[in-house]
Amino acid sequence: VQLQAFGGGLVQTGDSLRLSCTDSRRTFSNNAVGWFRQAPGKEREFVAALTWRGADKYYADSVRGRFTISRDNAKNTVYLQMDSLELEDTAVYYCAVHLRGSYSTRSSYRYWGPGTQVTVSS
Repeated sequence: VQLQAFGGGLVQTGDSLRLSCTDSRRTFSNNAVGWFRQAPGKEREFVAALTWRGADKYYADSVRGRFTISRDNAKNTVYLQMDSLELEDTAVYYCAVHLRGSYSTRSSYRYWGPGTQVTVSS
């Protein structure tokens, strides 16, 4: 089972982009979902997470105030609205289902999909 992330693209600094993460098999219907990203040559890092009912949201310091995570459970979709994009946001973005443990720890998640590329240019 994999989640499918899409919506990436090539944008300029200061632009906005919205990523979507879908779950055709309702894998995350009762779970928190997180977004991570991986830039070339770097470790995969936590970006944001959202609990099932959307009551609790968690953000990395580097994106807080610029990115917004949300979900539509009826559509089995989680979104990542990215505003004021910076060069440092360039990475492949992944979504995954949170099973247990810290929301910011990669090992707490399963069902990683192939990711979607976000490239920010000046």
